[in-house]
Amino acid sequence: MKPLSFILLMLVFAMQYSLWVGKASWLRVLQVDQEVVAARKNNLQLQARNNKLEAEVNDLKQGLEAIEERARSDLGMIKEGEVLFQIVRNAQPQTSQPDIAP
Repeated sequence: MKPLSFILLMLVFAMQYSLWVGKASWLRVLQVDQEVVAARKNNLQLQARNNKLEAEVNDLKQGLEAIEERARSDLGMIKEGEVLFQIVRNAQPQTSQPDIAP
């Protein structure tokens, strides 16, 4: 009876080994689930970025206003007959000190 129970116990341990330690263990399944959740989150962010870029490309293909806006903001271009006024501010305010003549 004793050798039979020992054999059965070893058989149970052999079957449980792959469940806890093997390739498809519970820990590995949990780790893969976490990786899937992270990948889905990353995919949602990338999909939002792709949708934004696709809308911008469609806008540039269809309308001249978007191209004109890009040229004005990115390249500093102006239309013919327009005058561009650029205001440059000093980094430090000037302090006025009275001139004292010796």
